[in-house]
Amino acid sequence: MAASTVVTTPDELGLARGLADVQLDARAHASAVSWGAIVAGAAGAAALSLILLILGTGLGLTSVSPWAQDGISAGTFGVSAVVWVTFTQLLASGLGGYLAGRLRTRWAGAHVDEVYFRDTAHGFLAWAVASLATAALLTSVIGSIASGGIQAGALAAGGVTATAAATAGGAAAGGAVAARSETAKPDADKQPMGYFVDSLFRPNTNAPAAGSAPAGNAAAPGEAAQQAAAASSSEVTRIFVNGIAAGALPPEDVRYVGQLVAQRTGLSQQEAEKRVTDTYARLQAKLRDMEAAAKQAADKARKASAYTSLWLFLSLLIGAFVASLAATYGGRLRDA
Repeated sequence: MAASTVVTTPDELGLARGLADVQLDARAHASAVSWGAIVAGAAGAAALSLILLILGTGLGLTSVSPWAQDGISAGTFGVSAVVWVTFTQLLASGLGGYLAGRLRTRWAGAHVDEVYFRDTAHGFLAWAVASLATAALLTSVIGSIASGGIQAGALAAGGVTATAAATAGGAAAGGAVAARSETAKPDADKQPMGYFVDSLFRPNTNAPAAGSAPAGNAAAPGEAAQQAAAASSSEVTRIFVNGIAAGALPPEDVRYVGQLVAQRTGLSQQEAEKRVTDTYARLQAKLRDMEAAAKQAADKARKASAYTSLWLFLSLLIGAFVASLAATYGGRLRDA
């Protein structure tokens, strides 16, 4: 039986060559980036990252107790937060990179090294898109971390004068309100400056106050006396503020304040001036302690902000590497 032969006409050969040329041209102009796979991987990574962050926030809040000696310490809480953020980056970035590599378009005819590079780039792009999306959702959190160091530095910029001015300003305002209404006295008493000014006018237990009412007269001081006492307290507050700003209390102010103290407490002029000097010295020591505490808190906040930024940088860098590596693994499984 004679074998059958297939005869190809010149027209058919030309058509086959044309189709091959079209396919080669399409492959040459095809994009090396599969944006669909990148967006899919980024969406998965962002969603998983958000879920894990919410879970970590819940676990962290449940481990903190408002009661003394209960719950974890601040240092332990910070370390746990850093570990959880790093774990979140590892898991979410790995998932996003794997999806981007596994779902990308098959590159027929590409060299092995080119396929490896493209898979790595797809994993990195998926991580980048997911990071930008997560940052857009958590803008307030990232902004507060970045500005923590700046706010801490601004807090430490004020010296003793600024602290004293803020303290005395509140006391002076409290004294002015107290002159108009007795209900404002509790607010004024909360001010540190108000405490030291009030201690100046404490009556002497060993001698009756000058100008005081007789023992048989139990009538309370009138409104005019109360206003005069409030006015003198406000005046002494302003004198102390000026002395703190100048660095020392002038002798004439010491004598004048001593006269006011002597009139209201029954002390002698010398004893009253000594009380003024001692009270002013205790006020300066108090303000120095407040300034030192504020600087210490600002320094702690600055260091915490710097450490947090460094750990965020490292965790994001690790996430980028894991996403790229997972994309190459997913791409190999895709081409297998």
